[in-house]
Amino acid sequence: MNKDIIKGNWKQVKGKLKQQWGKLTDDEISQMEGNYDELQGALQKKYGYKKDEAERELNKFIDDNQW
Repeated sequence: MNKDIIKGNWKQVKGKLKQQWGKLTDDEISQMEGNYDELQGALQKKYGYKKDEAERELNKFIDDNQW
């Protein structure tokens, strides 16, 4: 479900992602094109999250923003 929310609301999500996770570059965010798995991987790489940790943070981000 959250994967669909990210993809379906990508234009709105992009700006919020940059605010939440400033280490992600605009180019990285643009290239993801709403791909949840790519976003999760980028968070793991940039922030050192483990896979389950990145997923938990993404789900919290989605829930907090109520897309």
